[in-house]
Amino acid sequence: MSTTETDRREDGSTGIRVLLVDDQAMIGEAVRRMLLADENIEYKYCSDPREALAIAKEWKPTVILQDLVMPEVDGLDLVRDYRQDESTALVPIVVLSSREEPATKAEAFARGANDYLVKLPDPVEIIARVRHHAEGYIARIDRDKAHAALKKSESHLREELAKAAAYVQSLLPEPMEERVSTQWRFIPSVSLGGDAFGYHWLDDHRLALYLLDVCGHGVGPALLSITAMNVISKESLPDVDFGDPGNVLSVLNERFKMADHQGMFFTIWYGVYDERTRTLDWSGGGHPPAVLLSDGDDPHLLDSDGPMVGAIDGMSYEARQQEIKPGSRLLLYSDGIYEIRRPDGTIWSLEEFVRVVEEHLPDQSKSIDSIIGTARGISEKDMFEDDCSVVEFKFD
Repeated sequence: MSTTETDRREDGSTGIRVLLVDDQAMIGEAVRRMLLADENIEYKYCSDPREALAIAKEWKPTVILQDLVMPEVDGLDLVRDYRQDESTALVPIVVLSSREEPATKAEAFARGANDYLVKLPDPVEIIARVRHHAEGYIARIDRDKAHAALKKSESHLREELAKAAAYVQSLLPEPMEERVSTQWRFIPSVSLGGDAFGYHWLDDHRLALYLLDVCGHGVGPALLSITAMNVISKESLPDVDFGDPGNVLSVLNERFKMADHQGMFFTIWYGVYDERTRTLDWSGGGHPPAVLLSDGDDPHLLDSDGPMVGAIDGMSYEARQQEIKPGSRLLLYSDGIYEIRRPDGTIWSLEEFVRVVEEHLPDQSKSIDSIIGTARGISEKDMFEDDCSVVEFKFD
């Protein structure tokens, strides 16, 4: 094995290291000569079994060749001691003994030996056995290191995603209680999606309300969603009438082209409520329809007719209008709340979700939490696979 075939270990060594523990110097020399046939094998000889464990802990062999019959220390006891010490617990142990009794062999394996050779075997065989056990051990070390590095990386990623989710939530608006009252829930998924939403008064009479969802998961989509939300909430698009939903989406489509944002696009529902006329103008790009509930009426879906924002150059979005009766409720949401997989593998449909909204939202004793609770009950999981955003507006 060349030094390029395995990563350098913590002690700076590479390749195979063989420690022989045997009280007979003649055996030590014989084994040394056998292993000379492979120049990539490092060799160390220990003639005093009382020092074997300390040498093994310090030198870090990849294989231990262990004699059984020695003065003062029983070789079988040493096999047990290697296995009980954390630093040598996994090192392959090949018993190299003159004893051939089946009971001795059985006891050696019972105490943790990996192999048993009657000394002295042919050099070809001992090198083959050493290489087999050492390479398996080195591969395990490398695998454990890779696994530890992956866990560390995943832990760091989870921390970064949690920070990003907290930052997104810090930018979301405070609930309103007068004229138009609001409540909302933002539940980021483990991998963090691209949900963002907001609402603000354009003037004394008009309220803008919007929810968007960037494709994909991770920090990138979250950053894009924050950028788009800030553009809308701060009305920072020049020459745009933020009271015209179609105009807003048309300009957003030009400013957030997929080609300029690493192939990412977003869906959006944007509306403007005018309390003087009690009308709601809205436009949507690839987003789930808003659900409007009014006393005595069936749920009315305010559809999103346009394509995703950023997907088609030069797209012109149209606005539609809806009368808002006193006491009406409007629900905006991301698809993470209803695209839920049941335990049997089927997907909860939008129609089923709307029926739940119709059942829960008009009931003053319930809230959007009861809708979210129903969704969790459908999936039988606490966490959503995608970001889940739900915003309710009640028009007094």
